[in-house]
Amino acid sequence: MKKCLVIVNEFKRNASELAAEICSFLKENSVSSDIYSYDGSSLDSSKSAPVFKGYDFTVTLGGDGTVLSACRGCAPLGIPVFPINLGEFGFLAVVSPSSWKKDLFSYIEGKAFTGRRSLVRSEVIRDGKTVFDVCGMNDAVISSPGSSRLVNLDVAYNHALLGPFKANGIIVSTPTGSTAYSAAAGGPILDPSLDGLVLTPVSSFSLSARPLVFSAKGEIAITVKASRVDVGLSIDGQVNFDLQENDVIILGIPDYKASIICSTQEKFYAALQSKLNWSGGPRA
Repeated sequence: MKKCLVIVNEFKRNASELAAEICSFLKENSVSSDIYSYDGSSLDSSKSAPVFKGYDFTVTLGGDGTVLSACRGCAPLGIPVFPINLGEFGFLAVVSPSSWKKDLFSYIEGKAFTGRRSLVRSEVIRDGKTVFDVCGMNDAVISSPGSSRLVNLDVAYNHALLGPFKANGIIVSTPTGSTAYSAAAGGPILDPSLDGLVLTPVSSFSLSARPLVFSAKGEIAITVKASRVDVGLSIDGQVNFDLQENDVIILGIPDYKASIICSTQEKFYAALQSKLNWSGGPRA
């Protein structure tokens, strides 16, 4: 018998009632289930493995933030996520509350498409030792907690120095995260099936600073230089770490990927049009 973990976002209306209905449906289809109450705090991969271990797949009831937390914990274990959208955007939570039963039955029958997405790994090296190591689904952001404060960062790719950056911050995003903070900062949108990383400066002090797209085979190294402000690292906007001068953040793509059930290319481009009003015509 398969086993499923149903993650219920406590802040979403009717989530608990829907969870009970889903558990009943799963039981009818010979799938056992447990419910995990998610209070909005992060389920980062270093702490959440015991939560997900032993399950064949996970159902999330919430928005994209709930999916991000679940994917960070499920991806290292190879556990796919079935994301029901009770939030606003639905870029990751692609299953409609009105169609979950049909889509979930399709998955149980082995007929549903499962999309695989790259993550970004962030390893902080301090005095030669690893002090932080977490993978994110969307992005890693290096910036000052205070708004409109410049930070000084040296950026290199595969040991080739790209130069010093003076900016409000730097976003390193996956193709999945390219529609999030990176896009708001002027970065390109990548098809989520691609492997690669997007480096997007945030309000750079130089007009020459432009977003860059890097191969999945390389590593980005960002060194924190002397600054008058505090500098921090944020993973998916949910996991935060305080940085120090001379810390080196190594960013790359891990060997494993996140699996999102029913995450088709058609749904991604439909979300671009319906959620971000993307269009090639004059009615955008």
